[in-house]
Amino acid sequence: MTPKEVLALCREKDVKSVDLRFMDFPGLWQHFTIPVDKLDEDVFEDGLGFDGSSIRGWQAINESDMLIVPQPETAAIDPFCTLTTLSMICNIQDPITREDYSRDPRNVARKSVNYLKSTGIGDTAFIGPECEFFIFDDIRFDQTPNAGYYHIDSIEGQWNRGREEFPNLGYKLRHKEGYFPVPPSDALMNIRNEMMQTMIDSGLNVEAQHHEVATAGQSEIDLKFDQLVTMADKVMLYKYIVKNVALKYNKTVTFMPKPIFGDNGSGMHTHISIWKGNENLFAGSGYAGLSDMAMYAIGGILKHAPALLGFSCPTTNSYKRLVPGFEAPVNLAYSQRNRSASIRIPMYSSSPKAKRLEFRCPDPTCNPYLSFSAILMAAIDGIQNKIDPGEPLDKDIYDLEPEELAKVPKTPGSLEDALKALKADHEFLLRGDVFTPDVIDTWIWYKHTNEVQAMQLRPHPYEFCLYYDI
Repeated sequence: MTPKEVLALCREKDVKSVDLRFMDFPGLWQHFTIPVDKLDEDVFEDGLGFDGSSIRGWQAINESDMLIVPQPETAAIDPFCTLTTLSMICNIQDPITREDYSRDPRNVARKSVNYLKSTGIGDTAFIGPECEFFIFDDIRFDQTPNAGYYHIDSIEGQWNRGREEFPNLGYKLRHKEGYFPVPPSDALMNIRNEMMQTMIDSGLNVEAQHHEVATAGQSEIDLKFDQLVTMADKVMLYKYIVKNVALKYNKTVTFMPKPIFGDNGSGMHTHISIWKGNENLFAGSGYAGLSDMAMYAIGGILKHAPALLGFSCPTTNSYKRLVPGFEAPVNLAYSQRNRSASIRIPMYSSSPKAKRLEFRCPDPTCNPYLSFSAILMAAIDGIQNKIDPGEPLDKDIYDLEPEELAKVPKTPGSLEDALKALKADHEFLLRGDVFTPDVIDTWIWYKHTNEVQAMQLRPHPYEFCLYYDI
């Protein structure tokens, strides 16, 4: 869509306001809105000014002025605004130099794709994320000097089997038994259907929706793969739609990886393949139908996985999900079917076009622009340096002898460990000026100061259970 076509769409749909959206550094959509008569073709070229010092991890107060530049190809009618509103995703620029801003996550993603093309390896990176989330009926939490707690509730929650609900109908999902039950046990079918249809009406290509494994409303809606930057845009629209449809039903959504103790967490398994023209370069005659290039890409992702998790599993809560001994993908190995391996090669189809790698560690708290870009850069490094991924882990990890399992590398055990790995191993991200040093340094500083250290300073409620009477 061109600027002229966007303006024509505004007239056709009688648009009254235009919402301009962009991604902050940690990974939340930000926006402001202008009357439709303030949008003309010059805005697409000149942009509009805003205060970058008020955005997390961005500019200092003495260099706060920045430009937001709408991208016409992202234009869509917002499905939730009472006033007819057109939304557009924007790029961020310096108002003096007109250079794209290094800490704009969407700029990082665009540069990663351009770097792929410059290497001659391929011209397109396709990404297919599987976002999981919880739909709750109530959430309360607080942290004060003398108190800290959270309280979750869900009509489906196993803990509500004995609650007086006038009447309690008894359809509660047992822990780890939420995968694919039909209604009435699946109490969220209609809500997910509306989420799915709203996504379709908004231009997203939805493949399926279903209840996930955990009790208390864990859900998944799958999108068809797309090019890297476009898919990151779609993930943000996906989250926006899911949260706002839930709000219509007086429910709330979280993408936290591990909000419930004792049940499955939410991941964002990320599928990746590299293409040149119409040829999938990851298809071949090797292990699981993969090419040598795909095997080298696996080698690169496994080698850099501890550092990748600094972007792909970027919260302290992420590591409540990635715990050894359970079903979480904590083993830094690959397999064609083993879901405890961090990289799986899906075997649903024998078609060469379907061949891809599934990196199972990421979770949906990540900034998709940064996570997808980092994964691509690790794959490129593996291809360029022909990194051998070793032998596959096709055995059941629960059948492995302790000595054999101990030889399999594991994911970092905490966000602090992942950030240390990122600090020690990020040269591959700097190539092509994709991730600049200020992006890496600011990310590590922000995460350590505002999340790692903030958590370390606060007593945990369970510590009272363990230690109060000592």
